Amino acid sequence: MAFTGNFMCTSFKQQLLEAKHNFLLSGGDTFKIALYDNSASFTAATTDYTATNEVGASGSYSAGGGTLTRIDPATSGTTAFTDFADITFTSATITARGALIYNTTTGAGTGTTDTVVVLDFGSDKTSTSGDFEIVFPAADASNAIIRIA
Repeated sequence: MAFTGNFMCTSFKQQLLEAKHNFLLSGGDTFKIALYDNSASFTAATTDYTATNEVGASGSYSAGGGTLTRIDPATSGTTAFTDFADITFTSATITARGALIYNTTTGAGTGTTDTVVVLDFGSDKTSTSGDFEIVFPAADASNAIIRIA
Protein backbone atom coordinates (compact mmCIF):
# COMPACT_ATOMS: atom_id res chain seq x y z
CA MET A 1 0.00 0.00 0.00
CA ALA A 2 1.53 3.29 -1.10
CA PHE A 3 -0.91 5.64 0.65
CA THR A 4 -0.40 5.98 4.39
CA GLY A 5 -3.18 8.26 5.61
CA ASN A 6 -4.26 11.85 5.17
CA PHE A 7 -1.78 14.62 5.86
CA MET A 8 -0.71 18.19 5.12
CA CYS A 9 2.56 18.42 3.24
CA THR A 10 5.42 20.01 5.16
CA SER A 11 6.14 22.53 2.38
CA PHE A 12 2.52 23.71 2.62
CA LYS A 13 2.92 24.39 6.35
CA GLN A 14 5.99 26.52 5.69
CA GLN A 15 4.32 28.34 2.79
CA LEU A 16 1.37 29.22 5.03
CA LEU A 17 3.76 31.08 7.32
CA GLU A 18 5.22 32.81 4.26
CA ALA A 19 1.71 33.90 3.11
CA LYS A 20 1.99 32.05 -0.19
CA HIS A 21 -1.53 30.54 -0.29
CA ASN A 22 -4.78 32.50 -0.54
CA PHE A 23 -7.89 30.48 0.28
CA LEU A 24 -10.44 33.31 -0.01
CA LEU A 25 -13.38 32.42 -2.22
CA SER A 26 -13.24 35.79 -3.96
CA GLY A 27 -9.85 36.52 -5.51
CA GLY A 28 -8.06 33.53 -3.98
CA ASP A 29 -5.74 31.01 -5.58
CA THR A 30 -6.86 28.07 -7.73
CA PHE A 31 -6.65 24.66 -6.07
CA LYS A 32 -6.96 21.36 -7.92
CA ILE A 33 -7.39 17.74 -6.93
CA ALA A 34 -5.64 14.95 -8.84
CA LEU A 35 -6.49 11.26 -8.41
CA TYR A 36 -3.92 8.47 -8.08
CA ASP A 37 -3.76 4.69 -8.14
CA ASN A 38 -2.28 2.61 -5.32
CA SER A 39 1.21 2.71 -6.86
CA ALA A 40 1.54 6.43 -6.10
CA SER A 41 3.95 7.26 -3.33
CA PHE A 42 3.51 10.45 -1.33
CA THR A 43 5.15 11.54 1.91
CA ALA A 44 5.05 14.69 3.99
CA ALA A 45 8.09 15.78 1.95
CA THR A 46 6.08 15.83 -1.31
CA THR A 47 6.26 19.38 -2.69
CA ASP A 48 4.69 19.35 -6.17
CA TYR A 49 1.95 17.79 -8.27
CA THR A 50 3.16 14.83 -10.32
CA ALA A 51 1.56 12.92 -13.19
CA THR A 52 3.32 9.71 -12.07
CA ASN A 53 0.66 7.11 -11.19
CA GLU A 54 -2.16 9.59 -11.77
CA VAL A 55 -5.30 7.85 -13.02
CA GLY A 56 -5.95 8.09 -16.75
CA ALA A 57 -8.20 10.68 -18.31
CA SER A 58 -11.79 9.46 -18.48
CA GLY A 59 -15.10 11.27 -18.87
CA SER A 60 -14.78 14.71 -17.31
CA TYR A 61 -11.53 13.78 -15.52
CA SER A 62 -8.40 14.97 -17.29
CA ALA A 63 -4.70 15.02 -16.46
CA GLY A 64 -4.04 17.32 -13.52
CA GLY A 65 -7.44 16.66 -12.01
CA GLY A 66 -10.31 19.02 -11.36
CA THR A 67 -10.55 22.56 -10.06
CA LEU A 68 -11.90 22.82 -6.54
CA THR A 69 -14.35 25.41 -5.26
CA ARG A 70 -13.03 26.88 -2.01
CA ILE A 71 -15.01 27.60 1.12
CA ASP A 72 -13.85 30.79 2.83
CA PRO A 73 -11.62 30.22 5.85
CA ALA A 74 -13.32 30.54 9.22
CA THR A 75 -12.66 29.96 12.91
CA SER A 76 -14.39 28.21 15.75
CA GLY A 77 -12.93 28.44 19.22
CA THR A 78 -9.15 28.23 18.75
CA THR A 79 -9.28 26.35 15.41
CA ALA A 80 -8.99 27.93 11.97
CA PHE A 81 -10.26 25.87 9.05
CA THR A 82 -11.13 25.82 5.37
CA ASP A 83 -12.62 23.27 3.06
CA PHE A 84 -13.77 22.67 -0.50
CA ALA A 85 -17.11 21.92 -2.14
CA ASP A 86 -17.67 18.32 -3.26
CA ILE A 87 -16.47 17.57 -6.80
CA THR A 88 -17.83 15.05 -9.31
CA PHE A 89 -16.11 13.67 -12.39
CA THR A 90 -18.91 12.55 -14.72
CA SER A 91 -19.04 9.67 -17.23
CA ALA A 92 -15.74 8.42 -15.83
CA THR A 93 -14.19 5.00 -15.51
CA ILE A 94 -11.71 5.50 -12.68
CA THR A 95 -10.06 3.43 -9.96
CA ALA A 96 -8.31 5.68 -7.44
CA ARG A 97 -6.73 4.97 -4.07
CA GLY A 98 -6.10 8.59 -3.10
CA ALA A 99 -5.70 12.17 -4.17
CA LEU A 100 -3.41 15.18 -4.03
CA ILE A 101 -4.72 18.71 -3.52
CA TYR A 102 -2.38 21.34 -4.90
CA ASN A 103 -2.28 25.07 -5.60
CA THR A 104 -1.87 26.08 -9.24
CA THR A 105 -1.47 29.84 -8.67
CA THR A 106 0.83 30.33 -5.72
CA GLY A 107 3.07 33.34 -6.00
CA ALA A 108 5.93 35.05 -4.29
CA GLY A 109 8.55 32.80 -5.81
CA THR A 110 6.97 29.39 -5.30
CA GLY A 111 6.09 27.00 -8.08
CA THR A 112 2.68 26.61 -9.64
CA THR A 113 1.97 23.07 -8.48
CA ASP A 114 2.60 23.38 -4.74
CA THR A 115 1.15 20.51 -2.74
CA VAL A 116 -1.31 21.11 0.05
CA VAL A 117 -2.85 17.86 1.26
CA VAL A 118 -2.55 14.15 0.47
CA LEU A 119 -5.76 12.13 0.85
CA ASP A 120 -5.89 8.38 1.37
CA PHE A 121 -9.30 6.90 0.45
CA GLY A 122 -8.54 3.83 2.60
CA SER A 123 -9.18 1.47 -0.31
CA ASP A 124 -9.57 1.65 -4.07
CA LYS A 125 -12.66 3.61 -5.13
CA THR A 126 -14.10 2.88 -8.57
CA SER A 127 -16.58 4.30 -11.03
CA THR A 128 -17.49 2.61 -14.33
CA SER A 129 -18.85 4.96 -16.98
CA GLY A 130 -20.46 6.94 -14.18
CA ASP A 131 -19.87 9.58 -11.55
CA PHE A 132 -16.71 9.56 -9.45
CA GLU A 133 -17.53 11.88 -6.57
CA ILE A 134 -15.28 13.22 -3.84
CA VAL A 135 -17.31 14.28 -0.82
CA PHE A 136 -15.45 16.58 1.52
CA PRO A 137 -16.22 16.55 5.26
CA ALA A 138 -18.24 19.26 6.96
CA ALA A 139 -16.56 22.66 6.95
CA ASP A 140 -16.17 23.00 10.70
CA ALA A 141 -13.44 22.97 13.34
CA SER A 142 -13.69 19.21 13.91
CA ASN A 143 -14.00 17.92 10.36
CA ALA A 144 -12.79 20.37 7.66
CA ILE A 145 -10.12 19.01 5.33
CA ILE A 146 -7.68 21.74 6.42
CA ARG A 147 -7.63 22.60 10.14
CA ILE A 148 -5.11 24.45 12.25
CA ALA A 149 -5.72 24.03 15.95
